[in-house]
Amino acid sequence: MLQDKITQYTEEIKQFAPTSSADVENFRLKFLVSKGIVKNLFDEFKTVSVEEKRVLGMVLNEFKQFAERTYQEAQEKFGASKAQVQKSEGDLTLPGQGLKLGSRHPLSLARKEIVEIFKKLGFIVSEGPEIEDDWHNFSALNFPPEHPARDMQDTFFIKKQEGNDITLRTHTSSVQVRLMEAGKPPFRAIMPGRVYRNEAISSRAHCFFHQVEGLYVDEHVSFADLKQTLFHFVQELYGEGTKVRFRPSYFPFTEPSAEMDISCTICKGAGCQLCKYSGWVEILGCGMVDPNVLENCGIDSTKYSGFAFGMGIERVTNLKYEIKDLRLFSENDVRFLSQFESEII
Repeated sequence: MLQDKITQYTEEIKQFAPTSSADVENFRLKFLVSKGIVKNLFDEFKTVSVEEKRVLGMVLNEFKQFAERTYQEAQEKFGASKAQVQKSEGDLTLPGQGLKLGSRHPLSLARKEIVEIFKKLGFIVSEGPEIEDDWHNFSALNFPPEHPARDMQDTFFIKKQEGNDITLRTHTSSVQVRLMEAGKPPFRAIMPGRVYRNEAISSRAHCFFHQVEGLYVDEHVSFADLKQTLFHFVQELYGEGTKVRFRPSYFPFTEPSAEMDISCTICKGAGCQLCKYSGWVEILGCGMVDPNVLENCGIDSTKYSGFAFGMGIERVTNLKYEIKDLRLFSENDVRFLSQFESEII
């Protein structure tokens, strides 16, 4: 009978004398959970007659309150005891443990340093979109229609349409075009950003990387200005005494053009895999802005001249921190990145 069960369980609860928090939890699981004794008694209460409900209803509610009160008292007793134990185990007057700070990515560190060097020379920072049209990425920069850079082997095309392909930019030179189209000389700016090329991934190349390009357009700008600017940059970035050499080269948007090498900072000129055992590493391309590019951007090439340069931040970072594989920059290996924790954030 329901009355007999209530009486039996009431006596059991009266005899309950917990000695640990585990006993308290076992009591809860036995009596108070959704499938416990109290819930089962209420389910059985639904089946008794109307006359019995009038009597047993009050008795059953008192039993439920008694079980809950017993559990609450036991929980408070052993909960307070546990808090006292925890308090005795720790000294709250001791200083807390310091939080471990993160670090800047080595590419961000190198980019910041490059930007700061050129800012001291009067260059501003200019940025542009990573998705470009054919005009800003190729045509305005004097790339002929048959130039191999337009092929699928070198460029990621988003949409090919007659006369105006949409691509992921292959260089930040497109920002130079936008800068010259939007204003009037003089211009003195650098353009940092991410670029994309359809290349095989290796220790020396990747399908995406980062560039910093520079542009200076004014009256009477000469190649000597270009050489002195870049020589100063190298000495600031890699230290006094770093050797520099310029080699003739070709770029559609500059004439004359050159590539600039510095003495390998990893092998100190003795020869290694990075410098292909030559002792020299190319870090940038440069040259005088081609008159056609100036005219394409609405600038009088008979009055103004200028120089431009562009470098890969990965290559600069490789040399600065003596990193031999640029794939490390994009693998998110904490063992590699944690080496830069001491760098200024």
